[in-house]
Amino acid sequence: MSGRLISFEGGEGAGKSTVIGAVEAHLTARGLPLLRVREPGGTAVGEAVRGVLLNPELRGMVPQCELLLMFAARAQLLEQVVRPALARGQWVLADRFTDASFAYQGGGRGIDSGWIAELERRVVGFRPDLSLLLDVDVDTGLARARSRGEGSDRIEEESQAFFARVRGAYRAAAVREPQRWRVIDAGQPLESVVRDALAAVDAWLERQG
Repeated sequence: MSGRLISFEGGEGAGKSTVIGAVEAHLTARGLPLLRVREPGGTAVGEAVRGVLLNPELRGMVPQCELLLMFAARAQLLEQVVRPALARGQWVLADRFTDASFAYQGGGRGIDSGWIAELERRVVGFRPDLSLLLDVDVDTGLARARSRGEGSDRIEEESQAFFARVRGAYRAAAVREPQRWRVIDAGQPLESVVRDALAAVDAWLERQG
């Protein structure tokens, strides 16, 4: 099989890092060549942009600037890492991808989805083969995120209403493209979330032949 891209999406405190680690170990055990990346980031340029995007001192950043910075980091990641990996036949596990822009900058910030779609077309040109949405209610997710004791970044400091819009945008995307999305109840205990995510990936793999 050629390279595939699997993305992991969800709001704050959904448990993405743990789930991605479990999927990575699971697919490695099956002998698949894997590469794990995160957005924004994954390259020296992208990590520098990430620092700007998440800096809590930059509260005056306008939504359009945030969106363009996200796509700038994404463009670097795609050209430097993701496209070469897929061409080599590697499977890429992405901690967020373009759907995050539709959810956070579109749903959360209110930027027109048509503009985001045009950037997606020009900068990316494709969508993941499989996307897992780790869906958790806003109160639970924020409580988890803030219990880590790491301090809040610029995005995490947003209001509950913002994160409710983000969640709504993600759920709407999953309804529009059910063939690509698998929705996982991330409000469960973590071991149950991991179990359901692995089952979803295995079921999808079986259909690939």
